[in-house]
Order: sequence, then C-alpha cells, then structure tokens
Amino acid sequence: MRIAVLCERMAGERRVAVTPEATRTLVADGHSVVIESGAGTAAGMPDEAYLTAGATVAPDLAATVGDAGVVVSVNGPTDGATLDHLGGDHVVIGLFDPFWLPDVAARVAATGATMLALDLVPRSSRAQAVDVLSSMATVEGFQSVLLAAGRLPKMLPMLMTAAGTVPPARVLVLGAGVAGLQAIATARRLGAVVEGFDIREEALEQIRSLGAKSIDPPPAPDGGVPDAALIHEVLTPYVAEADMVIATAQIPGRQSPLLVTAAMVGGMRPGSVLVDLAVQRGGNCEVSIADTDVDHGGVTILGPTDLASGSAVTASRMFATNITNLLRMLDNDGEPFVDPDDDVLAGMLVAAGGEVVHPVVRSLLEQRAEASVSDGKAGA
Repeated sequence: MRIAVLCERMAGERRVAVTPEATRTLVADGHSVVIESGAGTAAGMPDEAYLTAGATVAPDLAATVGDAGVVVSVNGPTDGATLDHLGGDHVVIGLFDPFWLPDVAARVAATGATMLALDLVPRSSRAQAVDVLSSMATVEGFQSVLLAAGRLPKMLPMLMTAAGTVPPARVLVLGAGVAGLQAIATARRLGAVVEGFDIREEALEQIRSLGAKSIDPPPAPDGGVPDAALIHEVLTPYVAEADMVIATAQIPGRQSPLLVTAAMVGGMRPGSVLVDLAVQRGGNCEVSIADTDVDHGGVTILGPTDLASGSAVTASRMFATNITNLLRMLDNDGEPFVDPDDDVLAGMLVAAGGEVVHPVVRSLLEQRAEASVSDGKAGA
C-alpha cells in the first residue's frame, strides 16, 4: 500500500500520525510510506529520521497525497486544501469526531474517498490494538495532573521535614475512564490523597484498585442515570475539600455531563485548581472555557484541548502503533480494503463511494437538514 502521512494543520498540534519507528515497520511489511516534509518536526522527528527509516519525503501536500492510497493524519484531513486532493482511490484515516461534527463526514464523502474514523473504534478485545482514543486518553490523564500540579500553590505529597509536616494535597477525579484512571494513578504516584467518582459500579472497583477512595453515586432508576441534581448534592462536599479536581467524564457524540456547577466552584478554597478535559463538548464544569484560564473566586479553572501534544513524542509513538495495527487489518495483497465482515473496520467506516454510510452519522445529517428546513419555513 501507499501510505501518505500529512503535516497536522490544527493550531498547536505537535503530534504526528506515523513515527520513524513505525515507518521502519511499515516499510518492512512491504508498504511505501510518503511523509509530507516537516510532519514530524514538532514532535522532534526530523525528515532525515524518516528517510533513514525508508520513507520518501514529499515537498508539498499534492505530492504527499498522490493519486491513490491511504492518507493518515492525527486530526483527520478536513481542511479545504487537503480535501481538494482527495478522490475515490483514497482511504483517509484520522480523528474526525463524526458524531459531534457530522458535517465533516459529508465534506469528506463529497470527495469520493473512503473515510475511517478512529473515534469509532469498537469496544472489543480485538479492537484494542487500534484504540487510539484510549491511547490518547492515557496521555491526557497523565498530563492533566502535571498541568494542575504546576498551577497549584502547594506540593502534592506529604513530607516530614525539619520545618514541620507538610500535609498531602487532596485530588478528586471525576470520571473513571482511561483518562480518569490514569489521572488517579499519576496523582497517587505524586503522593496525593485521591478520591474518584463514576456512576458505573465496575469503574468504582477500578478506582479502588488504584489505591484511591471511591465515592458512591446516588441511586439511579433501573437502567438509567442518576439525577443530575442528586449527583451535584453528593459531589459538593468532596469538591469543596479538594485542592485539585480533574474532570474527565465524556459521552461519545453527546454533550458532556455537568458535574461541577458554578456554585460548587464557589465553595472551593482559593488557590484550588480544576482541569476540565471534557470542555470541547460543553464541559463537566459550568464555568470552564476551552483553552482559557478562568479565575472564579480565586479558583483556577483550566480547559485544555491539546494535552496530548504536551507529550508529543509518547503520544505520537502510541498513535503510530495503533495506526500500524490498523493498516495491517486494511492490507489486502497490497491494496487497502475495508472488509464489511470485519467488525472493527466496518464499525469505523463513515463514508464510501461518495456517500455517508455510517447509520448514526447519516441520521445526524438528516436531522440537521430537517431542522434547517423547519427553520427556513419558520423564518418565511
């Protein structure tokens, strides 16, 4: 297969989809790897490293994309310049967030290219090898604690010193998915007293397995989710006592649950820090703003959207390993083929043959079209 690796065009993005180490593996597998010049520079991976690994370095976007093959980028090639070079013989791979941004899928489909969204990797044992979201969440959970620790006006561990005993910081982690569990583990390694919250019983067990205290959620209706007001009531005293809150609760394709209200932030001690990893979909905290430092009564609220770039080398290597595994699934005697009987590939397939084929994404686009027509009639 011909595999094209693009420069990332999102502001602040330092990751690269394929590293020199992954390039060496792909070339050994018999593939041709073409790197857009400068693609790995921000991650400390110069063009020379790719050349040594057996890749071809292309001078511009057109030469990189070529007439056919697989096109890979971290954030998905969705800018107009890249889409102009895509056609029916291309398979594009990246993080497109199609449940939240279905219009992106429509734009890619219009090029005729086949689109595989890394956001839609199924939750199965076989799919773990290509689960980019879990890989990136691991990095983000780690980075979130470091970010908050750097802004907290106190140290995390308990210390016995000649100047007296320094009490440990208290850390509260909301949401015990991959990012939340990594945040718990990192805060524990740094010596903090850690508490974790999730509405899933199995997640509470995982919190305790890492040495943190789990906070029991309020009762929920059968098969349902606890009432938001009851969740706020349960969490309020824990938020007030925390020096650091890491909020990680997200629902794919939907608004993030509101777990920390403005009033709850107001009850925190001045100097405390809250990091909202769910800020791109509304946030877990009512006062968080994407990529903005908010001071709310002396409490610092951070809403970073590029934490994975903070560990660009590690994140790129993990991402590239997932991509390598995915490309091996796609390889059909040297040609990319999305096998409809492969549950992993079929679950990620969003567009093919000029159409959006994923049923959820197609439904979302139809709903938007109907809403647009209704709005037009209402305004007439």
